[in-house]
Amino acid sequence: MSAVISIHGRQDAASHLASPLAVGAPERPLAFGAHGSVALSDFLAEVRGVAALLPDRPYAVNLCEDRYRFLVAFAAAAVRGQVTLLPPSRTRAAIDDVRAHHPDSYCLGDADACGCEDIAPLQHYLRLPDALPRGDGDMPQVPRDAIVAIGYTSGSTGRPTANHKTWGSFATSTAQNMAALDGLLPAGGSAHVVATVPPQHMYGMEMSVLLPLVGGVAVHDARPFFPVDIAAALVAAPLPPLLVTTPVHLRALVESGVVLPPLAGIVTSTAPLSAELAGTAEAAFGCEVRELFGSTETCILARRRSASEEAWTLLPGVDLHPQPDGTLVHAAHLAMPVTLADIVELLPGGRFRLCGRQADLLEIAGKRASLSDLTHRLLAIPGVRDAALVQLEPDACGVRRLAAVVVAPGLDEAAVRDGLRRAVDPVFLPRPLRLVAALPRNETGKLPRQRLLELLSAV
Repeated sequence: MSAVISIHGRQDAASHLASPLAVGAPERPLAFGAHGSVALSDFLAEVRGVAALLPDRPYAVNLCEDRYRFLVAFAAAAVRGQVTLLPPSRTRAAIDDVRAHHPDSYCLGDADACGCEDIAPLQHYLRLPDALPRGDGDMPQVPRDAIVAIGYTSGSTGRPTANHKTWGSFATSTAQNMAALDGLLPAGGSAHVVATVPPQHMYGMEMSVLLPLVGGVAVHDARPFFPVDIAAALVAAPLPPLLVTTPVHLRALVESGVVLPPLAGIVTSTAPLSAELAGTAEAAFGCEVRELFGSTETCILARRRSASEEAWTLLPGVDLHPQPDGTLVHAAHLAMPVTLADIVELLPGGRFRLCGRQADLLEIAGKRASLSDLTHRLLAIPGVRDAALVQLEPDACGVRRLAAVVVAPGLDEAAVRDGLRRAVDPVFLPRPLRLVAALPRNETGKLPRQRLLELLSAV
């Protein structure tokens, strides 16, 4: 999803009031992992201690790999009145680009190099100590109208854009997200979450940072990547946990054949989830797979059980208003309406069907098609494991041709093109069509347009 948003506009009458940093009893678990459980009281003590360490700068780029330490650092920055910057990725180029717009920022992390020292050492970098300091005090409060994060879009449809998030908007959207998880979280005891998505991504922020703070759940402190590591993290939960993941990770889990412990459920986002994969995962892991629909600009808006539902159900407080070139979103956590590029068909009962995007609709030689439908047909060719289509800039004749990058071990370009020729009109056959070993997907499975163009030009 992509959107255009302004941070200026209506605010509720209580927006200037402060809210507690976290909810729940002091002894309730906020995090868990290989080293045991962390109580809310211990977390708050470390937040106070880290807050005292932070430099006097208004913006922080949180590069912590450990999810618990990211949580502590994010909370400490909020308590100090600082804004956490969330680059679209943790590449050095993305970090430098965000910091160029915020020259008074600093970086903090839990390692010496943070995996981005390939150019030059990061300027104004604070490494958190191995043993986090502690401090005494009351429950920290954060003004509801304080901007606590600026999230950047992935750049999958163009240049990344900044989106400002207030503490009040986060608190409201988290309440909506708890409603989105209704039926998946246990009725008694503390819900436990294991997430494969980075906390720096807005979906990861919502599901693995804000849920522990204002949703009252406990989160695993790591970000497992490989199927065996995901399984081990799930085993560490004292109750059947909720797995927060992406279609890319879910497919890897299914294809690996790894055995998972009993789960409360699986939620996925960041990319479309096919009904086939959702059904296969439900059968393999014995739980519901629930897909969430949202964006960096809007946060999560809707949910569906993709194995059996095509239509989406809006979360409480969210309304959609179709426009000629997209959809206007009204929501309790948005200061003003946000325009999405997605075209929807409204259905009874607060439901809707996605009909693609205006930019997704193609017209070549007087014929029309959908970029997403063409991609689906390309992926349906036996032997194609991953693929992406992109429409190029106009050529000398003004025609915007399609290009494709395909992962298909054992097939050549002619075989892929022949398979696609049987499914689509010849005018929509991609030229060029390139075979590669892997697509340059980011940590959440998305494909920035610029990376695809670079890959096409490099072949």
